[in-house]
Amino acid sequence: MARLLLSLIFLSLTHLSFSTPFNPNHPISPLFAVNDVHDLLPQYGFPRGLIPANAKSYTLEDDTGSFTIHLEAPCYVQFDQLVWYDKIIKGRLTYGAVHDVSGIQAKKLFLWLPVTGIEVDKDAGMLEFYVGALSEKLPAKQFQEVPTCRGKGSLRTNLASI
Repeated sequence: MARLLLSLIFLSLTHLSFSTPFNPNHPISPLFAVNDVHDLLPQYGFPRGLIPANAKSYTLEDDTGSFTIHLEAPCYVQFDQLVWYDKIIKGRLTYGAVHDVSGIQAKKLFLWLPVTGIEVDKDAGMLEFYVGALSEKLPAKQFQEVPTCRGKGSLRTNLASI
């Protein structure tokens, strides 16, 4: 019975598909490679809900950490602040940090400001978002659940009802 169970586990592991090529120098084990970007984020210290639910694919280059995330369409997500995600999000990912981000903007007062980086402060349970030289810390628990993405029209309806 144990031999059968081990055989099944081995067979299931040999049929995994990976989104990134195997690199033995990469800190993430290939057994944990995933196809869904929401499952990849915790392997780098980030909560799953940093990217909206309409993410359809991603690529990640192991040697540079450069990534591209493709969403089904640009959309808005309401966290503590309103955030806009473009159809394509790019950046450079390392454990606990994302740099050179493009494709994400946050609304502060009446201005849309591009998010250029995100860092995890695990001890404080916070995420620090960078907008150029400025930054703001927000509770990481706010990003645990994968948010639903909304188009501009449905967002106005939802905000008007608040």
